[in-house]
Amino acid sequence: MLKKLSCSCCYLLSQLLLAALVCSKDHGNPANDIVNIINSNRTAHKLPKLTDSPGLGCMALQYVESCKSNCTSNNTVNCKPSEDDFTEIFAPNCGVELPTFGTITGRIVSCQHKYLEPPLAFSQVLVRDKRGLSVLQNKSHSEVGVGMVGVHKGPFFWCVLFSTGRTNSTFVLENRGLGIKQRKGCYSGSSLPCSSGQKFALYPSNVMILSFLVYQLQQLFSNLLLPM
Repeated sequence: MLKKLSCSCCYLLSQLLLAALVCSKDHGNPANDIVNIINSNRTAHKLPKLTDSPGLGCMALQYVESCKSNCTSNNTVNCKPSEDDFTEIFAPNCGVELPTFGTITGRIVSCQHKYLEPPLAFSQVLVRDKRGLSVLQNKSHSEVGVGMVGVHKGPFFWCVLFSTGRTNSTFVLENRGLGIKQRKGCYSGSSLPCSSGQKFALYPSNVMILSFLVYQLQQLFSNLLLPM
């Protein structure tokens, strides 16, 4: 019986660990999720997928970092950094090699006074009107980068940058981005989770899965420990 108990416990514990790992991978970086949703939208309209550029993503995060105090009551970002800011501030802060700085062909910037999970952020914040959808589905784009950041007890900001660049030749990060110190928010193309984004426990589906597995483990103990 003890052997059976041990094997059963190991199995259920392994399932708990697997669920945690999968959820961590899928939901640790909402910016990556936004890129996946963008590409799904484009392919649904017979447009090519965009390459996820960490350099663009990091600059998108820099963009919204500079606009954190400019979210209006109707969820509009009242902030427009100059073109020089990209080459003089955003790119150096990210470690983008300046000779590889390409052409930015479009941007979508928006905010919301509460956090929204990626599907809702996409539909209700980023492409809530025809203009946003038109930018997203522009045929000239080849690369995309997404940045997002939240303000303590304040709004969340999203930025999507598009480019006509080529993979591994435009917006290249020095030392593959290993020198970037990401203190707040997150950007696409990075393996780092959001430093102030939604934690794993806040995803209801994940909580339900783990709760169910814990319940199964409790039931197993109860059944096996009952007197014969």
